[in-house]
Amino acid sequence: MKVLVTGVGGQLGHDVMNELYERGIEGIGSDIAPVYAGAADGSPVTVMPYVQLDITDRNAVFRVMGECTPDAVIHCAAWTAVDAAEDEDNIEKVRAINAGGTENLAQACRQAGCKMVYISTDYVFDGQGTEPWKPGCRDFRPLNVYGQTKLEGELAVSGILDKYFIVRIAWVFGLNGKNFIKTMLNVGKTHDTVRVVNDQIGTPTYTFDLARLLVDMIGTEKYGIYHATNEGGYISWYDFTCEIFRQAGYTTKVVPVTTQEYGLSKAARPFNSRLDKTCLTENGFVPLPDWKDALRRYLEALRQAGEIG
Repeated sequence: MKVLVTGVGGQLGHDVMNELYERGIEGIGSDIAPVYAGAADGSPVTVMPYVQLDITDRNAVFRVMGECTPDAVIHCAAWTAVDAAEDEDNIEKVRAINAGGTENLAQACRQAGCKMVYISTDYVFDGQGTEPWKPGCRDFRPLNVYGQTKLEGELAVSGILDKYFIVRIAWVFGLNGKNFIKTMLNVGKTHDTVRVVNDQIGTPTYTFDLARLLVDMIGTEKYGIYHATNEGGYISWYDFTCEIFRQAGYTTKVVPVTTQEYGLSKAARPFNSRLDKTCLTENGFVPLPDWKDALRRYLEALRQAGEIG
């Protein structure tokens, strides 16, 4: 099998390429940079085949797909700066990447007859209520530009292809890039107290664990929409921060506040990011490990990389 991975300069694409390598599967990485520009950590992705690709350029997408002849595409590239997406000058750029770029890839996959995995988000929903969102739910109503454009990407994939996996994730963290854990560790070093919201509920997703699942998926024909985060129950960002500091050995005090008390961000955030993941086991896939265990392994990886003491 040959797999083209987009967005390998980001957290998930980086780990997907490494997972492909570990399994002896031919992987070709792509991103908008002329050469691989992710973490220079010596992992396999840094030496695996790489091709520059602007997914908003339809001709470039079809050319690269024709040259690479993949059996599957794992599409990790996206505009993920949620607040910046709300800037008027950025909205069309965000849509061109998240919706238009995804549509280009889906059309190229249809022409090539190959499978496609599209990484989506809990932000396609409005984040209201307390019930976990089911994969088949169509009551979308995204709250922000990021969520709306990722939904448009979903609709493009499902409208163009038969052989597709749409995988919605939330609260992502990985080695290659910025994330909530790294932010909290940096803040915890310099502050005695941090304020963290306790009324936004969900579950974290470790890209190392998710990469395994995605590579499992492309080896099957169990197409459809899935939700995938780590196991261990639903928590708040406050709960997550307390566990980050506990495992990291920080004594920083964490103060719970409401979203309103914390202050409004440019983009509205969902209160309810609970995702129902029963579809994974129903289709024979192994769920992701407990998020506390994922956090433990992630902190150890950061120590080995010299990013924390």
